[in-house]
Amino acid sequence: MTTERIGVVKFRGQDVTVIGKDLKPGDMAPEFIVQTLDWAPFNGLANTQGKVRIISALLSLETEVCDRETRRFNQEAAALSKDIIILAISTDLPYTQKRWCGGAGVDQVTVLSDHMGTDFGLKFACLIKEARILRRAIFVVDRAGKITYAAYMSALGDEPNYPEVLAAAKAAL
Repeated sequence: MTTERIGVVKFRGQDVTVIGKDLKPGDMAPEFIVQTLDWAPFNGLANTQGKVRIISALLSLETEVCDRETRRFNQEAAALSKDIIILAISTDLPYTQKRWCGGAGVDQVTVLSDHMGTDFGLKFACLIKEARILRRAIFVVDRAGKITYAAYMSALGDEPNYPEVLAAAKAAL
């Protein structure tokens, strides 16, 4: 049975329904399937096996905060170990994501779409039912698939605590 929660976050000033139970540090990250910029299926954990993952759930790359967050992680990636991978996931169509990445020069973050089945959104409690978009959240998943850091933003316009996220990823190495 799927858990639906109202009052967790607002979208356009209205309470909306978030599907799923929030994940927390110590939980095993569920495997999820999303699409690459070329529409190929991508298994979030299997395709990044052996890496520490920073997973960023975004509303849309076309919004100011998501744009800024993804560009920031793209810049930060240059100073990170090659054993840390950053995944940015939204329900934007892969066409839109590919165009945005080209225009923004984002090439260090793996941008993925949850548009087809919202598998990530459902399993990570990020899907906003009414708008079929993801709420902003950030996770660090270690090499063994355990969540070592999880933060759900209390407002859709809030950005993650970048130093805290990066420190958690480095500590997971």
